[in-house]
Amino acid sequence: MREYRIKRGHDADVGALVSKYFGAKGNVTTGMKFEVEGIGTIGIRQEKSSLFVGIEPPKKVCGDYSVIKKWNTFLFEATGKGTKERKKDFGKIKK
Repeated sequence: MREYRIKRGHDADVGALVSKYFGAKGNVTTGMKFEVEGIGTIGIRQEKSSLFVGIEPPKKVCGDYSVIKKWNTFLFEATGKGTKERKKDFGKIKK
């Protein structure tokens, strides 16, 4: 499970973003799971200023790479951080 820190002052409705990008409905604060073609089964939970995401890869891999762009756009809108900022954060998170 990965932790994505949400940028200070960024207030996004993660549940609405999940619905917008992936068509899944549920409560993000208690945790939810949904399936995305090309990514697999995604478990997502929001706690205070962090987003915890666990991904189980799919059995069959598809060659459509547009799903990666969709996933990165979702993470940007949910956390307020781009790919470079998220990469820097991974080194700072204590395990």
